[in-house]
Amino acid sequence: MMADALKVALAGLGTVGGGVIRLLDENRDLIARRAGRPIEVVAVSARDRSKDRGLDLSQLAWVDDTTQLAHADADVVVELVGGADGPALALARATLAAGKGFVTANKAMLAHHGLELGAAAEQAGVPLKFEAAVAGGIPVIKGLREGAAANAIGRVTGILNGTCNFILSRMEAESRDFADVLAEAQALGFAEADPSFDIDGVDAAHKLSILASIAFGTRPAFPNVQVSGIRHVLAADIAEAAALGYRVRLVGVAEAGAGGLFQRVHAHLVPADHPLAHVTGATNAVVAEGNYVGRLLFQGAGAGAGPTASAVVADLIDIARGEFGTAFAMPVDALAAAEPADSGERRGRAYLRFAVADRVGVLAEIAAAMRDAGVSIESLIQRGANPGGDVLVAIVTHEGPERCVASALERLRGSQSLTGEPLWMHILG
Repeated sequence: MMADALKVALAGLGTVGGGVIRLLDENRDLIARRAGRPIEVVAVSARDRSKDRGLDLSQLAWVDDTTQLAHADADVVVELVGGADGPALALARATLAAGKGFVTANKAMLAHHGLELGAAAEQAGVPLKFEAAVAGGIPVIKGLREGAAANAIGRVTGILNGTCNFILSRMEAESRDFADVLAEAQALGFAEADPSFDIDGVDAAHKLSILASIAFGTRPAFPNVQVSGIRHVLAADIAEAAALGYRVRLVGVAEAGAGGLFQRVHAHLVPADHPLAHVTGATNAVVAEGNYVGRLLFQGAGAGAGPTASAVVADLIDIARGEFGTAFAMPVDALAAAEPADSGERRGRAYLRFAVADRVGVLAEIAAAMRDAGVSIESLIQRGANPGGDVLVAIVTHEGPERCVASALERLRGSQSLTGEPLWMHILG
């Protein structure tokens, strides 16, 4: 005889929330067999009760105050409202305090409040699960927390934002500039009307801080992620990178070592033979390097109704089976409070692009700043004048400390020879 149904209360009936209800209905029998019991949505809450969502909600209890969903007749609450604070956080706290399991796709809330919520879940003895919060339908959280649990993870590298990857790969394929492709991404629904969280790297940084915590056994440390986005990348940069054997991608990198926890989201030049170089469109990918398992590649759809709903329901199946552990792969008290690593001591190669006035002596000024800062130049490329009269100069450095590159750029700050801010992209090692 099959056990009683796992009763679910669902906050948020947008694209993903609707996808969860449809998935649970369409795969009902299969899910029940895999979970050992049915999974049923019994209560919902959303902003607009009267909106036609193409769903039959007549048999479900409707709760107007989202926070009160924590007190519905349900075993688990699923939060798909979004936002680091506000109703989502209030619902998370109320649900865990009520001794109920909590499933969320909310990376911002976890990046800012994950430690608090993880501790509350442990104290209540209930699950806190969030597979859908990082990389959509890709089971990277489960892969790191369970499949690679025996390994010391040395490094996690990933393309964690589909909007940025869509824009960069379209710029690459069609030699188009950023603003043009961003407008197309917005028209296609890949980018929000206000795309700042995506294109400035914040969304990817939220996800990276969660991955770093699970991979390295450290406390989530979003404030320590060094973040920059892609809005200043030109089609000319992408063409230059291609000529050098690279592709431009927004990459998150996290490493833990004796010097502390390093976390960065930044546009990188990725070697053409690296797995991340071949990730195009709105796809996400994560590479994790374990000391026994070697390199693991997780790749797939990083957003959208189907993939994200798939991850949410996978968490519900685990809960229905009674299979869940601590939120961040170990008890909160065991998570290390790692100091942020000094990026200046990191060694690597860099791509630097300058927009400069078309006059004699400019290249010598740039070269002198590099020399005085201890930066060794591997190659220097100057392209012809743009319609505005300036010239693009690209430099690839030899390997060296990042603090030297930062010093060189500081020496050039305010130079009358530069007609815009330099662009610094790291070359992925």
